[in-house]
Amino acid sequence: MAKLALIRLRSGIRAGGDVRDTLAMLRLHRINHLVLVNDDPSYRGMIQKVNNYITWGEVNAETLAALIRKRGRLVGNKPVTDDYVREKLGMTIDEFARKVVEGEMELTQIPNLKPVFRLHPPRGGLKGSKKRSFKEGGALGYRGEKINDLIERML
Repeated sequence: MAKLALIRLRSGIRAGGDVRDTLAMLRLHRINHLVLVNDDPSYRGMIQKVNNYITWGEVNAETLAALIRKRGRLVGNKPVTDDYVREKLGMTIDEFARKVVEGEMELTQIPNLKPVFRLHPPRGGLKGSKKRSFKEGGALGYRGEKINDLIERML
């Protein structure tokens, strides 16, 4: 099962209550926060509800490994290191990221890993408006594999 990376890009100030609730259920409480979810029908419905506030796409193993290394945090705001993952799971972060993307493992198998990745604003800015879809030249909505480029710019 593919992993989808969801990044919140817009504030929910004028959003309806159902949209705010869905963003909270997805743990996207602030702008530039990223969460990883499975690509299944229940999450797809939630994504469609908050389509005008987030961008998403399929994450690859290299990007996920860089994301865990640079922005992954443990309880107590400690960084995730190769030594910690090797001690707990007996593998490197690269091997773990590959298994997560292939669906063999879950991100929650790293003990005490926080589920939300706090990212920087993208270097070079967002291409296009925060009010238009990616297909129309904006920043919102489905990006497919191009989400990896955005994540790299936000690390």
